[in-house]
Amino acid sequence: MTPRAPGGRIVRIALDAESAETLYRQVYRAIRAAILEGRLGPRTRLPSTRGLARDLGVSRSTVVQAYEQLRAEGYVDGRIGSGTRVSAMVPDSLLRLHDARGARPAPPALSSGAGGTAGGTAGVAAGAFAGRPSARGEALAAVPRRLLDVRWLAPRAFRGGVPAVDVFPVEIWGRLMARRWRLTPPRLLSYGDPFGHPPLRAAVAEYLNAARGVRCTPEQVLITAGSQQALDLCARTLLDPGDRAWVEDPGYLGARGAIVAAGAQPVPVPVDAEGLDVAAGRERCPRARLAFVTPSRQLPLGMTMSASRRLALLEWAARAGAWVIEDDYDSEFRYASRPLAALQGLDPHGCVLYVGTFSKVMFPSLRLGYLVVPPRLAEAFAAARHFADYCPPYLEQAVISDFITEGHFERHIRRMRTIYRERQAVLLELARHHLAGLVDVPPAEAGMTLVGWLPPGADDDAAARAAGRAGVDVMPLSPFAMTPGLLRPGLLLGYAGIAEPDLRDGVAKLARALGESREWRRATA
Repeated sequence: MTPRAPGGRIVRIALDAESAETLYRQVYRAIRAAILEGRLGPRTRLPSTRGLARDLGVSRSTVVQAYEQLRAEGYVDGRIGSGTRVSAMVPDSLLRLHDARGARPAPPALSSGAGGTAGGTAGVAAGAFAGRPSARGEALAAVPRRLLDVRWLAPRAFRGGVPAVDVFPVEIWGRLMARRWRLTPPRLLSYGDPFGHPPLRAAVAEYLNAARGVRCTPEQVLITAGSQQALDLCARTLLDPGDRAWVEDPGYLGARGAIVAAGAQPVPVPVDAEGLDVAAGRERCPRARLAFVTPSRQLPLGMTMSASRRLALLEWAARAGAWVIEDDYDSEFRYASRPLAALQGLDPHGCVLYVGTFSKVMFPSLRLGYLVVPPRLAEAFAAARHFADYCPPYLEQAVISDFITEGHFERHIRRMRTIYRERQAVLLELARHHLAGLVDVPPAEAGMTLVGWLPPGADDDAAARAAGRAGVDVMPLSPFAMTPGLLRPGLLLGYAGIAEPDLRDGVAKLARALGESREWRRATA
């Protein structure tokens, strides 16, 4: 029989002595849940601390602590020892809180019975909250994006955009990090410059001038949380809601998302063997505010923008008063020749913003990249960065600076270039033997991915799902295109971060998945 608590509601609280949660927290949580779920209404009198402690078989101090916590958070009123009641001001919007959020319902903690008020208020019905994201938020959610399976965060065939983390020089990195942390003066543990750590900005500027033909000073280099933050900063700083921006079609989904997030409208501009078709862009939207391009290696198709197209793009931008964002995401990995000079180095007008990343060269979880901005934009971008996340983390910046200035960075790139060339050759050979008739995989002169072309009329999304069920990760090409039916169906196959045994296993699984599935080939029959 449940004992009656003098002067208050009959109480049933199940305590678990084996739980890691303290007893007072269990009491507090049970009473709070009953209030939020409407089982204890406003002004309902609670049992005395002494009576509830006796009923529960705990010390009075345990119940006192629980009541004091409830009183501090505004759930109950009154002084301990002179009567405690549920607050009259618990807002209706909090009632049924767990149900409205779809959370797991709490087990019954307090039973209704004689004494106090009956039942409590009805509260807000489950699902009654009508809040929605903004129109901009809904448009952003509609942009295709890659959702990683958290069970497979480590690289597996054929996840694209993942570098060879298995051969990253972690011992060198660890020594540099330990040394840098040991020598860090206290002043550097405070807030930093929104543009980033000055020695790293200087090292990046020197590297870009020498290796990529980028013309910049350290003052123009903004260190970002990866290239995606650089694109987000560009979109928010350069675009107003309703502005229009050229994007390559097919093109990088992250750029499209950043433009939509800024409230602007992406304008698809086709690409061909020479890259972005500037004439088509002029015809579709001559007064666009911005153009996003991947001139060194178009994503996802891999072609290089020709010199004539580069000059035409710069001429259009100057005449239209438009900005150009150059995403140079993996240009270091070119196998047939030296890396191509950046578009930014050809710009006589100061309209190109250059984006690069350490994620593809080093390791993705580092989450650091860089943005080279024209001098007249420096103040606006410093403000944008300030109100985004103020400044990048100090320690990682300092270690990358050491990694670059001591020569480890260039040695690592040279090593990766050799490894990636070898891994691409392995994938091509395996594809010729095991994927013939299913996927046509031509070689590429640069990059970390290959395009595998499916037969005309195939469903590349269905093919990717079939591959996923078999344990391999491929990206269909169709989501990259804004224009329906623009692309021949295909799959994007990453190889850079995949060791040879995993490439062999992945090709076997992909061949088996596509050979056994008929769904992706229905349209070709």
